[in-house]
Amino acid sequence: YTEAWDADKTSIHVMPDTPTILLAKANAANVSHKLYIQAWEEAKKKGYDMRADAIPIRSAKASRDIASDYKYKETHEKQKGHYIGCQTAQEDPKLSWAARAMLLQNDRLYRKAYHDSKAQVHIPVDAMSVQAAKECQTLVSDVDYRQYLHQWTCLPDQNDVIHARRAYDLQSDNVYKSDLEWLRGIGWLTEGSVDVVKAKKAQELLNERLYRTRPEEMKFTSITDTPDVVQAKINALQISDV
Repeated sequence: YTEAWDADKTSIHVMPDTPTILLAKANAANVSHKLYIQAWEEAKKKGYDMRADAIPIRSAKASRDIASDYKYKETHEKQKGHYIGCQTAQEDPKLSWAARAMLLQNDRLYRKAYHDSKAQVHIPVDAMSVQAAKECQTLVSDVDYRQYLHQWTCLPDQNDVIHARRAYDLQSDNVYKSDLEWLRGIGWLTEGSVDVVKAKKAQELLNERLYRTRPEEMKFTSITDTPDVVQAKINALQISDV
């Protein structure tokens, strides 16, 4: 697989002054760590001069004097005792107010009474307040509130599992409506449906023609000598104008 490449490597010659080679050399010089620290290494070989009056030493001493707490407070120390207006600090309202504020803000003095008396309090472990606090802590504790259930593993052929599956199948809506799937997409006529039959029965009940039979449609033979017929004839003759 590499025989052809190995043969070409010995016959290819690239000129050293091509742009690609020059760019690669420039990039190698930029990323070279040896060239990056070359000036520093040469400066270390020459040694250094550490005189007491050197500029870096004098600069360091000046910086130390500026940052020194003694130099920082030197002006303040010189001005002590030269205040004008009050002989003592207690007579100055601002100093008195500052001292009072310092005492109020002093955390050690603020908690001194508590630290002196906290070791003198004795509370029995079975006190009602302690028991109530423990019960309250138990109620509001998230650790005791969340109790994860055990992950049970049941065999698929157990009787209770089989019974549960049958109950799920009976309650399942998909299984409940599975016998109607074959009706989906089939055409249906309303003739003979429950609503149509109910409407026809209601129409027959409300039909006046079927509810009442006309007298002329009834086949009968009237007897002429019945008492009511004879009485009707007599009445007709009495009220007749003729």
